[in-house]
Amino acid sequence: MKMMKVKRIVVECCRVLLGLVFVFSGFVKAVDPLGTAYKIHDYLEAWGLSSFYFLDLPVSIVQSVVEFTLGVLLLLGVYRKYASLLLLLIMCFMTPLTLYVALYNPVSDCGCFGDALLLTNWQTFYKNIVLLIAAIIVVWSNCHCGRAPQSPPKKGVSVRALWTAIITVLLITGLTLYCLVYLPIIDFRPYKIGNNIKELSIIPEGAPSDEYETTLIYAKDGVAQKFTMENYPKEGSGWEFVDSEIKLVKKGYEPPIHNFTITTGELPIIDPRTPDSTYQVQAGIDVTEQILDYPGYTFLVIAHKLENAAKSGAPRLNEIANYAIQNGHHFLGLTASLPKQIADWSTQTKTLYPFCTTDDITLKTIVRSNPGLVLMHNATIIGKWSHNNLPGEKELNKLTKNI
Repeated sequence: MKMMKVKRIVVECCRVLLGLVFVFSGFVKAVDPLGTAYKIHDYLEAWGLSSFYFLDLPVSIVQSVVEFTLGVLLLLGVYRKYASLLLLLIMCFMTPLTLYVALYNPVSDCGCFGDALLLTNWQTFYKNIVLLIAAIIVVWSNCHCGRAPQSPPKKGVSVRALWTAIITVLLITGLTLYCLVYLPIIDFRPYKIGNNIKELSIIPEGAPSDEYETTLIYAKDGVAQKFTMENYPKEGSGWEFVDSEIKLVKKGYEPPIHNFTITTGELPIIDPRTPDSTYQVQAGIDVTEQILDYPGYTFLVIAHKLENAAKSGAPRLNEIANYAIQNGHHFLGLTASLPKQIADWSTQTKTLYPFCTTDDITLKTIVRSNPGLVLMHNATIIGKWSHNNLPGEKELNKLTKNI
């Protein structure tokens, strides 16, 4: 009897562990469906499956709904047998996949918990081993519970179970679509409202630096051999230098924001102090510090790919640009697109603001919208919007204290 009780405790712990992990994993994917889609895109790119890029967003949505729903069902004990079996099948697929990712490192992190919790590829594999064992135990208990045959469930119980599953699917699907149309309701990235970009880019004094190992390759009598920096052949020894390899052996400190740079584009810039005048700035000049050091308000239109950007919000962005210029605020666009795409967008949307260039991945990290809008004050982010819910003048007045 004592052994049976211990087994039941182990099974229940495994069930709760599986349920909580999948609820958390599904939820963080649901609040940031585009982030998960970007990670799936990275996998497809690493595997040379460019023809399947169109699946990244649908797979992201389905993945969040399935993971969250199965986790909830397992926690509540609803359709427990089917939910645990499906989770076991998922883990049987994901565990060898994450082993491959850990061995060959096609992407830097698996993205299983989005930006909420970053794991290395080996940590992800070890996590999946634990979950696989837990899933096996739960499925095994469902098949060998040792209980007497039970009578069929009452109709009311079956209906409640069905509605529990349906409501769970509807709620998580609705949350996913809301965060897709607008912005994530919870921002796990370093560019969330309230963060100061400049402060999060600083490397503290005394922080550890990256450590590299250099291997030198020399050849003698047609035979190549590797040497370290301490024991490589000296000149005149008969060895000829062939090549060198540099390998990162220990990662140093990396600030939360480490790749935020802004360089000037080729279009004229409007001086907010004199809206009727424009001046040409040489292309390719790094203006990151000037923009982050500006003590006033800076509006940034974020559009990582202008050729794919939604034009529905362009008229409102022009209105906000006009508002900013009239009130002496800075307003510019950031994109990773080429000059031709920038010129096409500016012509088609009658853009009133210039564009500068920023890294594509950085822009997709700043705001999950193409285009989106960010408002900064002295390098601190105080507002973020999707092109589907751009702010009105009343909200802008409140944020810029122009009441």
